[in-house]
Parts: sequence; C-alpha cells; structure tokens
Amino acid sequence: MNITVVGTGYVGLVTGIAFAEVGHEVICLDVDEIKVAKLRQGNTPIYEPGLESYLIRNIEANRLAFTTVPTQAFAEADVIFIAVGTPERKDGSADLSYIEAACRTVAEEIRHSTVVVIKSTVPVGTNECLETMMNTISLHSIHVVSVPEFLREGQALSDTFQADRIVIGAQDAHSSELVRSIYEPFERPIFLTDRRSAELIKYGANAFLATKISFINEIANLCDELGANVDDVASGMGMDQRIGRSFLRAGIGYGGSCFPKDTKALVQIAGDVTHDFKLLKSVIEVNNTQRHRLVAMAKAHFGSLIGLRVAVLGLSFKPNTDDMREAASLVIIDELLESGAHVVAYDPVAQSQAKRILSPTVEYANSVTEAIDQADACLLVTEWDEIVDTPVDVYCKLMKNPVLFDGRNCYSLDEVKQSTLTYYSIGRNDIIHAYT
Repeated sequence: MNITVVGTGYVGLVTGIAFAEVGHEVICLDVDEIKVAKLRQGNTPIYEPGLESYLIRNIEANRLAFTTVPTQAFAEADVIFIAVGTPERKDGSADLSYIEAACRTVAEEIRHSTVVVIKSTVPVGTNECLETMMNTISLHSIHVVSVPEFLREGQALSDTFQADRIVIGAQDAHSSELVRSIYEPFERPIFLTDRRSAELIKYGANAFLATKISFINEIANLCDELGANVDDVASGMGMDQRIGRSFLRAGIGYGGSCFPKDTKALVQIAGDVTHDFKLLKSVIEVNNTQRHRLVAMAKAHFGSLIGLRVAVLGLSFKPNTDDMREAASLVIIDELLESGAHVVAYDPVAQSQAKRILSPTVEYANSVTEAIDQADACLLVTEWDEIVDTPVDVYCKLMKNPVLFDGRNCYSLDEVKQSTLTYYSIGRNDIIHAYT
C-alpha cells in the first residue's frame, strides 16, 4: 500500500521506517529541508538503537523516500499518517497548532478522497474536529482515524514489531478495515474502537504507568522512614498478577516527552469537563518532589555543597536515548549549581543536547571515570549500562570523597557493603551507609 507519513520526528520516522520494513511503499513529508536531506543520505536525526540500519535498508530497497513537497507526498497516497508534535502549553494543555497546520496542508493538497490517520497524541475529540476542518477545506472527502502510538524511546523498534496491541479508533467500517489491513503484516493484536475511546486509551495508559511510578516512589520514601527495603516490597507486590512488576522500580521519577506532558494534559482535559482528577494531580506532585531527593540527600550529608566537585552520571531522561525533555538531570544540576557546587557531567550520547540547555558553567567529561575522578560526591541520575557496569571499587579508588547518591538503585546492597563507599539509594534503608 502507498503510505505518506507527515512529520519525521521520533514517532513519524519510526512509523515510516516500520511500514517500509513490512513491505509498504512509504514517503515521509517534512518541512525541514536539512533534516530531509540527511535522511535521504541514511542519517537519522534521533538516537534510537538499530534505527539507522533499518532506514538505510529500506531506502536502498526503494520502499522509503523523503520529501519536502506536499504534492509529491500526497499524489499516490492511499492513506496519510500525521505524526507531528503536540507540545505542552504553559497551562498544561496540548498545543495543537502543528497538527492543525499539517491537516490544513493535507486538505489543501490532496487530489482524491483519502483516510487520514492521526498518530499524534491529542485531547479527546480532536480527531473529530480535525475531520470537520479538513472536509470544510478540501474538495475531496476525508475520513480521520485515531491510531495512538505507544513507543518507548530506546525501545521503539521492539515496541513496534512486538507491540502489545495496536489501537484503531474509527467511526466507519471502511476506514477501520483499511487501517487494520496496513497493520496486519505486523501480526500483533489489533483493538478496534471509536475515535474518542482511542484518544483516551493513550492518555489513560500513560497516566496509569506514571501513577505506578509515583506510587512506588512514595512507598520508597516510606521505606526510608520505616527501615524497609523497597526492592523487596516491589518484588513482593509485583508477584500479584493484578499488580505486576513493571514500573515498580523506585527512583527519582519519570521524565521524557510523554509522561509529564500527557499527565498534565489529561488533568487539563478533565478540567475542561469540570472533573477534578485528584489522583493524577497527586501523581504529578509526587514526581516533581521526587526529583529533588538526591540533592536533599547530598545537602543532609555534607551540610553545604559550596565549592564541592559533584559528578552527575547520566543526563538523558532514560537510557538509550539522547532525549532530555523533562529529564531529572535538568532539575538536579540547576539545584546543585544554585547550591554552590561545581558540576562535572557525563552521558554517553546526550551531552551535545545538554550543552544547548544547561548552564555554561557545567563541565563535561568523556567517561564515567573522568567524571568521578577527584569528585567529592557523585549523583547517579540515568542508568546507562556503561554507568551501571562501573564497579563500586572504581568510585572508591578515583573519588576524592567516595560518596555515591544512586537515584536509580543500580547497585546491590551486598556489593556496596563490601566496599568503603558511602552509599545512598532510594528506599533501601537497611544498608549501614544509607540515608537516615
């Protein structure tokens, strides 16, 4: 089938490449000429393990192309997928200006009736409004279908080809069946529903996962007060199949482009219909507070951070991505700098992003060992394999003052107890050096 994907950001690019990989003819449209030129050469603008090889393979097989010209993109399209950003406004609501502009372009440029699939995360009822708008502009009928994305950065390919489910929200059987046939080669469970339910499934899923994270972080904080071990508590809870073990890992909170934005957007959506989403408001509040926990530990340990050399390991919001949107490192580093510390940061792939965002006073290292060398303290923020695989003894040998504040509970307590490292973690208060 001939498919056009509007937008070559994270969702759009992965979607287009995946469709080409299963045999569809795909053309991706973007307004950024520089990005399109790089993509044509097989260079991805995002860091995602394995994605570039898929990109090159499908370009060489003539199943995947890129353009900045709408007429070229839409000329033979059987279905158009829109995957542009819906960033957060100051009030927490979704900014729909990009998706509205994309839909307007579709309506103005298409030369035949078509189905438009919205992959972007949008408030409930948006697909209906977009359909009305496009049909007002276009001379050809347009049917809008909602297919929310559930990709995790760093695991986008596995989440695509081994998806738990594909949600298709449509108002007519023909559009629903057409989109279902596109996804059939993936051989994954397909759930058919209406558009509004599909829109809310996306927000509901992310809100629930964020709730699990904030819940286990509150349990971890309680463990610190009661002398329990959150790892054991989470494992015991997770053995209950009604609960499950995933997303019950204590730490310093969630970040990224989805959970923070989508939780706040859902609170706003609820508020628009005068529903006070108290639970989700608390989830957001807990997450915002949790980000300050490592610096609070450091201040409690040292009394003052003025003049201390503090290593920060990991800058991206999670491993295997260079995405720093809503990353805990942003809050932590700003707070360290405000407290008078000198920050030395290291991340395997996100440092170029960090240099555009963080204070110019931040120093950057080229490795874990360089970052912690002669440091007075170390804050572990993102659990990259390279960081987690660094033996505890390395901290003891290289740091001026071997104190590690582990925001992701990466090291086993048994390993730490056998070292001279002073070790603080989240909700594991049974170690002799633990935070009290």
